[in-house]
Amino acid sequence: MTPQRLERLRAILAQRQPDLTVLMDGVHKKHNVSAVIRSCDAVGVLDAHAVWPAPTLRPHASLAGGSGRWVHVITHREMAGAIAQLRTDGFQLVAAHQGEHARDFRELDYTRPTAFVLGAERDGVGAMALSLADVHALIPMQGMVGSLNVSVAAALFLFEAQRQRLAAGLYRHCRLDAWRHDTILFEWAHPQVARWCRRHRVPYPAMDRDGTIIGKLPSAGCAARAHTDPSA
Repeated sequence: MTPQRLERLRAILAQRQPDLTVLMDGVHKKHNVSAVIRSCDAVGVLDAHAVWPAPTLRPHASLAGGSGRWVHVITHREMAGAIAQLRTDGFQLVAAHQGEHARDFRELDYTRPTAFVLGAERDGVGAMALSLADVHALIPMQGMVGSLNVSVAAALFLFEAQRQRLAAGLYRHCRLDAWRHDTILFEWAHPQVARWCRRHRVPYPAMDRDGTIIGKLPSAGCAARAHTDPSA
């Protein structure tokens, strides 16, 4: 871990937006999932949510450009539970939907805690999510095509949120509490050690200001991986 690399990780983490997210409703094509996650990373989304039809579906790392490592994807078995969790956390639910009563997506306030609900290309956002959303938002279109690819729509929503939040100063200071900041920084700086510790249910070791692990690691194998981690 070089000092330059560690400072870059700190700078990126300091601009993460814990109250901006997406909720993918049955988005099942891996390249679309990966593209949405890549846009999430680009605007500073910390956690993304997905209700997936198949529990084995995961972002395609190569198509995501490695973004899957930087955005934590929280999976849900069903939509009602996902929305209940987001509501408990204080999010407004904005469903991407070209309905009769939908509002222009640029008219809404995304400086509030916001979750964009995005559906698969063929079916769109499901009936349950539409009924539970706070507002439906559309992307105005003047062509023959009636809808955009889900990953393109996600990018438009997310970058409009970024524009509003930049203007409001929400990227000027770190918005994570100290514990979560330090936990994520360790996972980014030492991903293999972090995976080992989670697998064996042991706490992460301490890390000094320079990103070096201090103290004794739980095992020699873990220590070996810490010194040979190619991503550090």
